[in-house]
Amino acid sequence: MWTTEKIWNWYRQQPWITGFNYLPSSAVNSTEMWQKETFDLALIRKELQAASQIGYNSCRVFMQYLLWKEQKESLFSCFDSFLEAAADCGIKVMPILFDDCAFANKEPYLGPQDAPIKGIHNSGWTPSPGYSKIICEAEHESLKEYVTDFMTRYGNDNRILLWDLYNEPANRQCSLKLLQDAFAWARACAPSQPLTAAPYLCEYFDLICAELSDIVSFHDYNDLTITTDRVKKLETYKRPLICTEWLNRPLNNLIESHMPFYKEKGIGIINWGLVAGKTQTYLSWDASKNPLEGKPKIWQHDIFNEDLTPYRQEEVDMIRSLTASEK
Repeated sequence: MWTTEKIWNWYRQQPWITGFNYLPSSAVNSTEMWQKETFDLALIRKELQAASQIGYNSCRVFMQYLLWKEQKESLFSCFDSFLEAAADCGIKVMPILFDDCAFANKEPYLGPQDAPIKGIHNSGWTPSPGYSKIICEAEHESLKEYVTDFMTRYGNDNRILLWDLYNEPANRQCSLKLLQDAFAWARACAPSQPLTAAPYLCEYFDLICAELSDIVSFHDYNDLTITTDRVKKLETYKRPLICTEWLNRPLNNLIESHMPFYKEKGIGIINWGLVAGKTQTYLSWDASKNPLEGKPKIWQHDIFNEDLTPYRQEEVDMIRSLTASEK
């Protein structure tokens, strides 16, 4: 684990980290993003360029273990192309290797992915590697090889900002073991970039992730009062902070309220979503509040329409203003 001095030295050398969780608008999940048949580099370049033009300098992307296992060289080829496109736009990348979120209630699968379900937020999202793989002892060595392979290939690549080893590990013992193992496997490769992981709504995993991480990351979709209290607690770890998921307009988690706060505190920020697309994350988590056709008046996440016009021009103006001197 990096010392407090080392991680603060690293952090002070970065611009203010501002960015977005990214899937191209053509992808319903990470499999569709990276699978060779549906990897859309031309669209990715256009969308990353739009992000760069408003001042973003970072993006967080979900990898998929199943693709590594079944289409390894194709996955790495696509990832190399993505890193090149991001670098051309002045955007550094935060890859996520494991993920317990499973909005679709399905294990990951190859081939054509299910179309989005009308009115449902993130209806096609699948985890990595999936619960069945986490609990399978025979899979353990392969999961280790997956982490090691990424670290060996990209552990000294300056296009990688940092590694997010595990997105929102579920509150269960098998996830805890994989979380701890992932950090051990990654550290054995001695990458030049720092490591992190962030839970959601679990104080126990907050503590575990913070104790394992070089830089403390967290997710927060609350109004500013709750966010402020959360930050005060996390500051006790005496390490730099990055909020790697935020922006929930219906809950008053807003560009205009939170982005100035995070900048004043020197906290890096990666909001959820960039372009409205097949994930439908402009919809609410609560399906009862969503239209079956079109978009709601108030989007939950995302910054741009499909044609790359802003959802709200005043938000984009604020992002551009606050990031003007940070690239």
